[in-house]
Amino acid sequence: MNLPLNTVSARAKYIRMSPTKVRRVLKQIEGRSYKEALMILEFMPYAACKPVLLVVQSAGANAQNNNGLDKNDLVIHSASADDGPVFKRFRPRSQGRGFKIKKPTCHIRVSLAKV
Repeated sequence: MNLPLNTVSARAKYIRMSPTKVRRVLKQIEGRSYKEALMILEFMPYAACKPVLLVVQSAGANAQNNNGLDKNDLVIHSASADDGPVFKRFRPRSQGRGFKIKKPTCHIRVSLAKV
């Protein structure tokens, strides 16, 4: 993934949530300013907002502490949720059958860029 200069990223791996549910939240914040993204994530009613909020805050902290960038000048450059490993379980069903249960995980990546 080619990132422009003054770009900082953070990621969270093995989040126990479906990547499609996380992508729904990431589409809302992509291209917005750092502060605006935090406000949106704070008040959206989805469970996926909490891990995404933590990743965005981590990327902001990386930008401030590691690169000396000001958080007010940052924009969400890219945000993606990739598939992680799927935990497979079985639930007993009638007549001795086993019903497959899939528990998906995802990897969340957020990149911030200076305006």
